[in-house]
Amino acid sequence: MSAEVEPTGEDQPGKTSTGVRLSFGFGTDRGLRRELNEDSFIAADPLFSVADGMGGHEAGEVASRECIAVLSSQRVLSSGSREATASDLQLALRQADARIREITNARAGTTVSGVVLVEERGVPYWLVFNVGDSRTYRLSQGVLTQVSVDHSEVQELVDAGLITPDEALVHPRRHVVTRALGAGSVTEADFWLVPVEEGDRMLVCSDGLTGELGEREIHRALSTLRHPQDAVDALIQAALRSGGRDNITAVVIDASNVNGSAGEETLNNGSSAESVDVDTLPRVLTVEETITAEPAGPVASEVLESIPDSVRNPSGSALEGSNPTSVPQAAEPDAPAAPLHQENHG
Repeated sequence: MSAEVEPTGEDQPGKTSTGVRLSFGFGTDRGLRRELNEDSFIAADPLFSVADGMGGHEAGEVASRECIAVLSSQRVLSSGSREATASDLQLALRQADARIREITNARAGTTVSGVVLVEERGVPYWLVFNVGDSRTYRLSQGVLTQVSVDHSEVQELVDAGLITPDEALVHPRRHVVTRALGAGSVTEADFWLVPVEEGDRMLVCSDGLTGELGEREIHRALSTLRHPQDAVDALIQAALRSGGRDNITAVVIDASNVNGSAGEETLNNGSSAESVDVDTLPRVLTVEETITAEPAGPVASEVLESIPDSVRNPSGSALEGSNPTSVPQAAEPDAPAAPLHQENHG
């Protein structure tokens, strides 16, 4: 399923819009070894997020569902809004953490990663957030970067130079996360604020995808398939062919009309990627073999409802969001935490 969203600023008095158009695709699969799908997601402008539940049986499913339900209930994340800040998101995630602990008696948790399209003084930004080892990537000017940084034991080993990224993929403790909502003592999210470039393509996914596919495979699908839904379908099928040992969820978002009619000039201009302030990213992982992406423009298609019934109408899970009070800013990551939880990965 996929959708295209036109800019909505003209329909909302008092709000301005850069005219950014978003088109997106999304999908989820239980995988080949799991009885339940404990992933939940939302794909509804301006919020795109994936939560991966932990706890086994139905507990993980409840944790991820409640996380997405709380995020989707926030006023600043409602359709067409461009007002969200890192503070707003952190407040919502704290509410989700409290809700999960209340419902599951602290027996379950969830990771969550995602991106919100926001504006500051008429300039569009990707506001990326992350707790745990679900991930958000950005393909811009043909270069794939992992924006989010995993909160996991193996990521700390990679950062310390003790193992390589390739070794991390098969490490016996690769599923041990050090932060999650609903479990443990560290639940704070990390944030990154990244300027939107014409033709940007964002990927938000659970570790059921990244545990099966390397960055070259992800880059190939994202850079060679024009329609975001085709990219989602290809990624999920590739993960299933590689073993499908976990639940697999992916959301792909394309941005166009970023700078109005002049925006197309940046599509094949390699130098435009250099204009991004790399200080907003704690790590930039560039794929060595770069494939120039065909510009991903909006594809005319029927707008589909992207939020499951269980998320749209959660029983008693709606929590009010706060009014935005500050300009979106990137928060400093917290110090590494102790091992928190090993996900139930078959």
